[in-house]
Amino acid sequence: MRRILVVGAGQAGLHLALGLLRNGYDVTVVSNRTPDDIRGGRVMSSQAMFGTALGHERDLGLDLWADDCPPIDGIQFAVAGPDGEPAIHWAARLDTPARSVDQRLKMPGWMAEVERLGGKIVIHDATVDDLEDYAARYDLVLVAAGKGAISSLFERDESRSSYRAPQRALALTYVNGLVPRPGHSAVCFNVIPGIGEYFVFPALTVTGPCEIMVFEGVPGGPMDCWADVRTPAEHLARSRWVLETFLPWEADRCGDVELTDEGGVLSGGFTPTVRRPVAMLPSGAPVMGVADVVVLNDPITGQGANNAAKCAASYLSDILERGERPFDAAWMERAFERYWQEARHVTAWTNALLAPPPPHVLEVLGAAGGLPEVASRFVNGFDDPSDYASWFMDPAGAAEYLARFGK
Repeated sequence: MRRILVVGAGQAGLHLALGLLRNGYDVTVVSNRTPDDIRGGRVMSSQAMFGTALGHERDLGLDLWADDCPPIDGIQFAVAGPDGEPAIHWAARLDTPARSVDQRLKMPGWMAEVERLGGKIVIHDATVDDLEDYAARYDLVLVAAGKGAISSLFERDESRSSYRAPQRALALTYVNGLVPRPGHSAVCFNVIPGIGEYFVFPALTVTGPCEIMVFEGVPGGPMDCWADVRTPAEHLARSRWVLETFLPWEADRCGDVELTDEGGVLSGGFTPTVRRPVAMLPSGAPVMGVADVVVLNDPITGQGANNAAKCAASYLSDILERGERPFDAAWMERAFERYWQEARHVTAWTNALLAPPPPHVLEVLGAAGGLPEVASRFVNGFDDPSDYASWFMDPAGAAEYLARFGK
C-alpha cells in the first residue's frame, strides 16, 4: 500500500485524497483548519461547477448534496449600454445543469468521508520543514494549499503567466431574498464595459439555498470599492450600490435581499499565475503542486472549482497508472503537462475576458442574441473551454463560424 500525503483540505486536495482512498492507498490530509473552523468561518469562493467537474465528483460518490442544491440550468449574458439598459441580453440552457455548494458545507463533509474511508486528517499549519519530514516518510507529497509560504516554493512560469498584479478587485456576497429571473435558473453574467463584471447564481450554503453575488471591478475604477468596507452590513450596502449604479435591471431583483449569515461576505484580489509543477526541497526531494497552487486564474470565468476537480481527476489517473514505480520529478512534470493540455485553454480564455473585448468577440456575443445555436455553444463552453479555441478565441474562426448563419 503506497503512502501519499496531501497538504490542503480544499476542492482539489480532498477530491484527490478521496479518489486515492477508494483505490486502496494510505492517505493523510494535512489541513490548517478543523471542520468546525471551516463550517463556522467566512465563505472562501463562489464555486459554480459545471457538468464535467460534477461528473468527476459523481464518479467517486462525492455528490453528497445533489438532492438539496438548487440547479443552475443555464447562463444569461448581458452587456450594459450607456443608457442604463442592456445593449446585449440573451440566455441559453446548459446541456447539463451546474451546481454550487458552499465550501463551508462541502469541505467538512468530505473531511468526514476521508476518515470514514480510513484516511487520516491532521490539523496542522504545514511549513517547509514539515514538507521535508513528509517527503522522507511518504511515497508522494502533493501540495494543494494555494496560499502561504508553501505555495511560494513553486516557481512562477514566466512563459505561461501574463500578469504581475491582480486584474480585478473581487467581492462575494451570499444572499437570500433575491427575486428569481424569469424562466429557468441561470448564472446571470453582466459586463459593464471598462468598469467590471457582475454575476449571480443559485447555490447551497450553510443556511440552505441562496444566491451568490460575484463582483469583479477593474482596478482603480468605480467597482474597486471594497477597501473601506468594515462590516458585513456595509458589504451588503456596497453590493446594492454597485447594482443600483451600473446594473439597474439587476438592482430591481434586490429589494428584499439580506445576507445568508455574517460570514457570507469576502473581498480581496490575487494575481493570476501559472507556476512550475515541481518544487525541490532543500534536501533535493520533489513535491508536486495541485490545482490553484500551479494554475491560478481569475474567477471571471467561474473555472476555479472546475479546474480543481479536473486536476484531481487527471492526477488520480496518473497516480494509479504509475503503479509501484517512483513518483520522481520527471513523472510529476509529465503528469502536470497532461493536465495543462486542458487547463491552458481555461487560462487563455480567462485572460482574454480580463482584457477589453476585440471586435470579433463583440460580434459573436451580439449574434448570439438572435442565434440560439451560437448562444448555446458559448454557454456550454463554460463546461469545456477548449471548444473556444477554434472560434471564440480566433478572429478568422469566429468569422467562418458566423458565416454559416449568414452573418
